[in-house]
Amino acid sequence: MSNQGALSGITVLDLSRLLPGPYCSMVLADHGARVIAIEDKRFAAEAVGSSAVYRNKSHMTLNLKSEEGRRVFFHMIKSADILLEGFRPGVTKRLGVDYESVAAVNPKIIYCSITGYGQTGPFTGIPGHDANYLSIAGVLDLIGEKDCPPSIPGIQIADIAGGGMNGVIGILLALHARNSTGKGQYIDISMTDGSLSLLSMAVHLRELTGLPLKRADSILSHRYACYNTYETADQRYLSIGAVENRFWQPLCDFFGVPEYGPLQYDDEKREEIKTFMREKFKSKPLAEWETDLAGLDVCWAPVRTVDEALASELFKEREMVVDLKYKDGRPRKALGVPVKLSQTPGSIKTPPPTFGQDTLSILKEFGYTDKEIEEFQNQGVI
Repeated sequence: MSNQGALSGITVLDLSRLLPGPYCSMVLADHGARVIAIEDKRFAAEAVGSSAVYRNKSHMTLNLKSEEGRRVFFHMIKSADILLEGFRPGVTKRLGVDYESVAAVNPKIIYCSITGYGQTGPFTGIPGHDANYLSIAGVLDLIGEKDCPPSIPGIQIADIAGGGMNGVIGILLALHARNSTGKGQYIDISMTDGSLSLLSMAVHLRELTGLPLKRADSILSHRYACYNTYETADQRYLSIGAVENRFWQPLCDFFGVPEYGPLQYDDEKREEIKTFMREKFKSKPLAEWETDLAGLDVCWAPVRTVDEALASELFKEREMVVDLKYKDGRPRKALGVPVKLSQTPGSIKTPPPTFGQDTLSILKEFGYTDKEIEEFQNQGVI
């Protein structure tokens, strides 16, 4: 088993900021890629350079608006495999670091842009954030309670699933293609495209059932008792996800209503069955249900708080919650690597760097002298 990671030997220059791009490069870094995050020092005050998505990376400052800063950038790009950026469309062209300019220096470069609405189309260049991308894609309309306003989720679905993860997929596909062709390529990732792609099952169910997609009122969202959430006596919640009848019938038998088994998706009986289940689950606290339902062949789970999930033995055993020692010597909880490879596993080797922490060492690594670096500082290049 190698401790280098599957992407050992791959170098990434990451010009992105905030969450989508840095999440993408974090995944690459977790699996062994050398990731150098590059930011203009003007953004130090609003940077998230110490956040968890910067683990396993180096961080340097560089002013790409300066001629000397671009010269340093192109010197570094010659030996890079991947360039990641998250500017609005057109910004890299104005800076002189667009794909065409970069590919002219390094034809093997894999250049990935992650933006809100993509490089083409009527929304190109419009500002936005996670809630906006989910809104345009129709995803937000399906989140929340029935007959209530849409609810913005407490996690960044468009940023991470729509942007960051698709960025990783695109980069890995391009790396595989480069192994065959020897050529790099450009990757256009739209967080809104990625959000729309999350509707694959919802759209399929709409076609299958003929029912319109409504908030909290579909086969996989509260319409039926078999796929629902229920409050317990102590104001906690549990979820039932018994899509198949072989999981639903045992629950009906357990509650002494076997006749509800065949009526799992009966629209005339669905409110009656949901009312029955609500009353039953409201009769005991969550801890008792955990005991009573243990071993029952039903798809169910307690709704954990984030703190409870982080303290769970499940995620400790799966190494999804680990202790990571920061520069100050204090260990802090970090989320682990979800993709488990048997021969080249990913790992968390270093904590997030401080803003610009590695600027001097990286420049020296690329051959710049102490005198040149001092000049860069004086000129505002770094």
